[in-house]
Amino acid sequence: MCPYSFYDEDAVMIIRSWLFVPGDSERKLEKARDNPADALILDLEDSVSDDRQELARQMVRDYLIDRKDRSRQQLWVRINPLDTDLSLPDLAAIMPGAPDGICLPKVYSAEDVNTLANYLSALEAREGLELGSTKILVVATETAASILSFHTYLEGVTDRMTAITWGAEDLSAALGASDNMHPTSGGYDDPYLLAKSLCLAAARAVDVQPVGVVYVNYKDVDGLESDCFNDRKSGFIGKIAIHPAQSAIINKTFTPSEDEIAYANKVVAVFEENPGLGVVGLDGKMLDMPHLKQARNVLSVATEIAERGKL
Repeated sequence: MCPYSFYDEDAVMIIRSWLFVPGDSERKLEKARDNPADALILDLEDSVSDDRQELARQMVRDYLIDRKDRSRQQLWVRINPLDTDLSLPDLAAIMPGAPDGICLPKVYSAEDVNTLANYLSALEAREGLELGSTKILVVATETAASILSFHTYLEGVTDRMTAITWGAEDLSAALGASDNMHPTSGGYDDPYLLAKSLCLAAARAVDVQPVGVVYVNYKDVDGLESDCFNDRKSGFIGKIAIHPAQSAIINKTFTPSEDEIAYANKVVAVFEENPGLGVVGLDGKMLDMPHLKQARNVLSVATEIAERGKL
């Protein structure tokens, strides 16, 4: 049964696939319009060279302004890190386009997220946008300090933060590692598994969407599908894509199957047939309230996706 547990009728849209798109590539921006990704992350950071920053800002702003209908596909922007001189010009340039959210890289603690929230409040006021309408996706593990500061999210973080993901590539550089993979297991080495676990736990603790990390070998379709399944089984919802072909696979893996939906309906039905009981039997298994909550979450996710015309 699907391990979905992040759903609230008042919450923002659940995003299965987040596709990075270079902000200075007209060709890739145009192709992304038809990509099945639930959200595009228009990138002003790693994929844009220093001498093309201003051009990228203008292109991203124009793209946002041109695409006001976000009902099928949200538009987010990854800005440069807050500790650079590029982040505020990024924000000032793109906010006239009313992005759905900002992807914040190289975070040190929740203090950075709250600082960004303050900037967004000022810029929303300047642009006449609804206060709080611009959400935040945090890339929470790209600095060494970030691994030691997850507790700060529990101490108070802006409700603009609706999703957290982690990263292994920049973290390995920050830790001085030559590689982030374990030499014998073939999977991530211990520091990066710790980062993944802390990211998931923090996301669940503050009730935001935990998002799986990128799968860098974009030609390995089977590997991507397996990685998505493992993320979903662990408790993540959705995944970052670095290649357009990855979006459809991510969507499929993070969408409840017909069998999962049918089983969830059976779970809900058996509890409704036995009102007042906290434990019921179904198919030889004893089920209690967590199973009912899980079943309802599966059905809620499936309903939301169906309403977006993606089943």
